[in-house]
Amino acid sequence: MAGWNADTAAGPLGAGTVTLVEGSSFCISLPNGDIRPEHPHGLFVQDTRILSGWSLTINGQPLEPLAAETKEPYRALFAGRGTRSDGYADSPLIVERLREVGGGIQEQVTVRNYSLEPADCVISLKLEADFADLFEVKEARIQRRWDETRQVDGEMLTIRALWQDVRKGMVVRAPGADVAPETLTYRVSVAPHGQWSTVLTVVPVIEGIDAAPPFLHTDGDGLSPRDRRRREWVAKIPVLQMGNRSIERTLRRSYDDLGALRIEDPNHPERVVVAAGAPWFMTLFGRDSLWASQMALPVDPSLALGTLQTLADRQGRVVDPMSEEEPGKILHEVRLDVSSGLALGGKSVYYGSVDATPLFVVVLGAVSRWGFAADTIAALLPHADRALDWIRDYGDKDGDGFVEYERLNDQGLINQGWKDSWDGINFADGRLAEPPIALCEVQAYVYVAYLSRAWMAFDAGDVALGNELADLAAQLKRRFNEQFWMPERGYYATALDGKKRQVDACSSNMGHCLWPGIIDDDKVPLVAERLMSPEMFSGWGVRTLASDMGAYNPASYHNGSVWPHDNALIATGLLRYGFVAEAQRISTALLEAAEHSGGRLPELFCGFGRDQFAEPVPYPTACSPQAWAATTPIHLVTSLMRYDTHISRGGLWMDPVLPESYGDLHITNAPMAGGRITIDIIDSVPTVQGLPEGIVFRHGHRPWMSELVDQANRRRQA
Repeated sequence: MAGWNADTAAGPLGAGTVTLVEGSSFCISLPNGDIRPEHPHGLFVQDTRILSGWSLTINGQPLEPLAAETKEPYRALFAGRGTRSDGYADSPLIVERLREVGGGIQEQVTVRNYSLEPADCVISLKLEADFADLFEVKEARIQRRWDETRQVDGEMLTIRALWQDVRKGMVVRAPGADVAPETLTYRVSVAPHGQWSTVLTVVPVIEGIDAAPPFLHTDGDGLSPRDRRRREWVAKIPVLQMGNRSIERTLRRSYDDLGALRIEDPNHPERVVVAAGAPWFMTLFGRDSLWASQMALPVDPSLALGTLQTLADRQGRVVDPMSEEEPGKILHEVRLDVSSGLALGGKSVYYGSVDATPLFVVVLGAVSRWGFAADTIAALLPHADRALDWIRDYGDKDGDGFVEYERLNDQGLINQGWKDSWDGINFADGRLAEPPIALCEVQAYVYVAYLSRAWMAFDAGDVALGNELADLAAQLKRRFNEQFWMPERGYYATALDGKKRQVDACSSNMGHCLWPGIIDDDKVPLVAERLMSPEMFSGWGVRTLASDMGAYNPASYHNGSVWPHDNALIATGLLRYGFVAEAQRISTALLEAAEHSGGRLPELFCGFGRDQFAEPVPYPTACSPQAWAATTPIHLVTSLMRYDTHISRGGLWMDPVLPESYGDLHITNAPMAGGRITIDIIDSVPTVQGLPEGIVFRHGHRPWMSELVDQANRRRQA
């Protein structure tokens, strides 16, 4: 995950931890529903922990967990039972906690008595609040001490806190409770085979003013605001049926998670962007949000458009060594409400990413191909050109034609590609690479950025700009294959280090170079062979680092683990060059891995071989749900459908190679050029209904950007 430093990471969240998420709010708890302050748990709203403790007891005893089921990404039902004080094993008291997360939490507590006798119960909820910033919690270093006041007013408790000039607070409503400053208590008698229930809410106080309760069901349909938001999301995305029900469930889970990870730009609420992932990255990230929205294009192109607009508004304007801002640069991450001393670079926006800037141009080109909001795309073109200026003026600091990174201050990220842990870039013998570092995949992103912008220029009749960028792409491809290829090893270097030495570790990075087409055709078979070798392919996916490398560790963050999005990009690249069986093998392995985690792929899992462990081994602090992991199943299936479009070329292309085990596929309500289409793939034969006027269905692959630019060049030379 972008923004992660392995040496400062929080410990495991705890066995069976339940994470609920909705927009920029999320809640982490134990499987009995309790939030414990000694763990990195809590209710977080806009990067602030509103609740640090929320523990329920019956007659002084904690609940024994029975089940925790996530109904929607923002709602879960916890079942537990009270423990007995008379020595008998079974308790007749079952407690259900139905929790919903939004701009706070709402919790319905129900106690059921399965005894023949009435049960006298003292039900208590102890609450704690430290108003810690997310970084303080994540890194287990709570620094600030707030001056706190607690005010009881009937069934309502208001907590206000002051630190320097910063004010925070929350309001707790507990109808029928005996409210004390630290505890909510109910004294009830539950009838034989009867039940008792209550509903509690916790909402933040904004600037000293009580926030309106966000859980009221004002329209009488029984739906919460989150339910209505989800219903609106479901209505606008494709409806999918698949012969393989397990894969269908995984895809539906991806849709749900993607919907829950949507957040609004605070300055433009109509723009929806994709947050990177829960629990620690529920905010806008350059790289993560761009990749996730690109992979989600067949589901909802507006996510990519909102992400592009929001990133463009925050595009770098000045040189600031602390935040690593530079003119034209696309940000790494935004933090919503973090004290300046805790965020990367000491500010709310940090720019330490080497790949977000070229990816901005790539995604803009992709949204343009999909024919979405042409006027808005045109308005974003100057931002794309500023991004290309950054590549020339700041990204390539030494003028060798490659984009490299080196942090500008000792507070920033050491590594600034997608493998951004401190030890993520290393030589075959395990030595760390020294900056400035030119990553292989970054050059591939720059290559396709040049091609994408070149074709957009040709499409608009700007032949001079198209020619200039096409020439830059051709020069980069030639230099890349000369300087990154290692013929004696049969694969590409992960990077060039500060002395222009090849960083010779065998890593998954080179797999990202396949889909843009920067790799010479004669080298592709060797790359494919190495990626699918036993050292790289674990049985669940391609490892980030080969098992015969010096830094390999199957339980590391970037040096031997398996990342779903990494594999999705590799599979797409293999398909480009006709390695269908290899792409199918990767896709099937990942979709089978999802079966072991309720249909949800986590951010990553450990790289142990499938012959060693029959299930994927979880990585302890992996984000789940996480944006580009959620979009991975979508990307895998659409890639195997070989489904893509280019509206200005008047075409939709498809040439499916779905494995037989996936079954037939039926998709309705799929977005296409302002309309909605229906897709059927039966026995690998595709049909499309409802195509907009001027769009023709074609078998085969969509013309690559390199092919289109070559065609334009040939016309120029003719």
